[in-house]
Amino acid sequence: MKKKLYVISGSSGVGKGTVIKGFLEQNPEFILSVSCTTRNPREGEINGKHYFFLTKDEFQKCIDNDKFLEYAEFAGNFYGTKKKYIEECLNDGKNIILEIDTKGALQVKKRMPEAILIFICPPSFEELEKRLRGRHT
Repeated sequence: MKKKLYVISGSSGVGKGTVIKGFLEQNPEFILSVSCTTRNPREGEINGKHYFFLTKDEFQKCIDNDKFLEYAEFAGNFYGTKKKYIEECLNDGKNIILEIDTKGALQVKKRMPEAILIFICPPSFEELEKRLRGRHT
């Protein structure tokens, strides 16, 4: 039976990563999607585990050939999710979670209307501001 794509979105600082980490620890039948990016790997990041690291030319070719389920530019780098990767995970019987911004979630919904979108809200505006200031963002 084909599994489902769950898209978790929300603004920066709402706790998407924390919620997903806790959920995955309790639900090993779910996996977290691996996105593509044009940014350089950070220390300890592994290609294919944390991200698929692409050159800007490789990323642009994927855009030109309609290979992405969603993509966006952020801070001078591109980020995106390949359609084929998601399809392979689903066909392999894996429920998959995609953590992306709200604009990306809307792109996914257009291309995969069967995807389940979940929006995470902050506990309060004050708490969100505190978190973002704590990150210096």
